[in-house]
Amino acid sequence: MDTIDWNHIRSQFPVLKTQLNGHALSYLDNGASSQMPESVITRCTDYHSYEHANIHRGVHHLSQTATSAYEDTRSLVRDFLHAESLEQIIFTTGTTDSINLVAQSWGSSNLSVGDEIILSEMEHHANIVPWQMIAQKTGAIIKVIPLLDNGELDFEVYSTLLSERTKMVALVHVSNTLGTVNPVSEIIEKAKTVGAKVLIDGAQATPHMKVDVQKLGVDFYTFSAHKMCGPTGFGVLYGDRSLLESMPPYRGGGDMIDKVSFSGTTYNDLPHKFEAGTPPIAAGIAFGEAIRYLNDIGLDEITQRESYLLEYAMEGFSTLDHVRFIGTSNNKTSVISFLLDGIHPTDAGTILDKYGVAVRTGHHCTQPIMERYGIPGTIRASLSFYNNEADIDSLINGIIETQSFFN
Repeated sequence: MDTIDWNHIRSQFPVLKTQLNGHALSYLDNGASSQMPESVITRCTDYHSYEHANIHRGVHHLSQTATSAYEDTRSLVRDFLHAESLEQIIFTTGTTDSINLVAQSWGSSNLSVGDEIILSEMEHHANIVPWQMIAQKTGAIIKVIPLLDNGELDFEVYSTLLSERTKMVALVHVSNTLGTVNPVSEIIEKAKTVGAKVLIDGAQATPHMKVDVQKLGVDFYTFSAHKMCGPTGFGVLYGDRSLLESMPPYRGGGDMIDKVSFSGTTYNDLPHKFEAGTPPIAAGIAFGEAIRYLNDIGLDEITQRESYLLEYAMEGFSTLDHVRFIGTSNNKTSVISFLLDGIHPTDAGTILDKYGVAVRTGHHCTQPIMERYGIPGTIRASLSFYNNEADIDSLINGIIETQSFFN
């Protein structure tokens, strides 16, 4: 990590040069969406400028060029996840779309009355609502792993929830609100003892750490480009090949078909069976550039950098009074969720913005967490490798100013 010039890396993100109200922007909302480096922005612009064409359909030069660039991203994702084959990499519009795909396609074929789906109290709404919808349709039952006070899952309760009726365990790898890194290897191993399938929401994991789907033995793994220095509207579903082959298409239309007639339609092979219609081509190509960018830095180096930034931030917080932390697991990523005594999170976020500090406030699409702790929401500072000490100093000073303003 010492050999990396982090200031140079920071300079590659144009938005971080922004000034707000006379203050340098301190962007600490990376859990919602990370920023894009110049190389990713340029790649997107180049596609629109010189390569814009539909893919998988044309024999002309632009179509072939765009198709090749788009499919290069699939190869990069396969290697990023250490997946076995390209056919296991399904492109979607994001993590939410991926989970809906599995819930509707796999769920409609494999769930029936009395079957059980295990979720957890820390799930993002995107990993709750799709399962509620398919449970309502099929008569399946949802069971929930509770949270301990420190923001970790109650693994003992999880073990008791598993039974021969458990068909799916769908859990987040890393909590977007708490930063907790779940022991997914053990979770998957336990689920397999009762024959359950496992979906892991990796939206908050892939930006921060290496993921090896073969080593995990996971059935489904999902994540989004826009949390990994890529564009919005693009995501990935990795799936076990035999499961994907057995699942019916989720949507119908161009690219997912083999032959169409009014007497019947046959479907395309994997991965295209699940990729109906014209995809977000520019976003897919730009995401490939984002993966190259992260690979050039190194995921191990990113993990170390963010661990350092989290430690630096917690040292700063130690100088403050009247702060309550939500999510205090020892195994967590660079996410700090907190409350300031007597100050509503939205009010705090508004004042911090005046000082150029961008944090997220509210329930972070995890209302069950807020219910668990009996709070309306939190202030969340989520760090990325391109942040620096000055960003954190601005946050700490902004909190002091916020407390002074209200008290």
